[in-house]
Amino acid sequence: MKFKSSIMDADAMRRSLVRITHEIIEKNSGTEDVVLLGIQRRGLPLAAMLQENIFRFEGKKIPLGRIDVSLYRDDLTELSDLPEAGQCEIPFDLNGKTVILVDDVIYTGRTVRAAIDAIFHHGRPRAIQLAVLIDRGHRELPIRPDYVGKNIPTSHSEVVSVMVEEFDGRTGVALYQLEEGK
Repeated sequence: MKFKSSIMDADAMRRSLVRITHEIIEKNSGTEDVVLLGIQRRGLPLAAMLQENIFRFEGKKIPLGRIDVSLYRDDLTELSDLPEAGQCEIPFDLNGKTVILVDDVIYTGRTVRAAIDAIFHHGRPRAIQLAVLIDRGHRELPIRPDYVGKNIPTSHSEVVSVMVEEFDGRTGVALYQLEEGK
């Protein structure tokens, strides 16, 4: 992959997450019965940032959990003959709650579909809302985020990389071009 451009630095990511936080609070008339579920891997630190923002703005620490979609994907046989069982960590009841599902990038919508399957395996929420940092288009399923940090029109030969301190040692979003023939 070849670096193409920087889309967001750490400050731009922070501002986008603050805006998304305010939108979540406004759309839900507060945070009563709202829970956050971060999609493994980079959705989880983004969900934690939203949780911190909600605490800062509302004075309430809302529940945070983790969804691993490994066993719920519709392309399991393409990825591996024996997919590894991922662990969902949902230390609270989902029934009757408004679940804010958080991911870094939405592309085809298949990861989100798998996450919704995982959620219903663990309970029956009142509603599921989707928050993503980057929407890059190219949906294959009728899934649309409720909250978007930034829309980035991309080609299929481009890769959007969200970096978070916990995994990458830095924070930001970059665009890469796949090299031809690879």
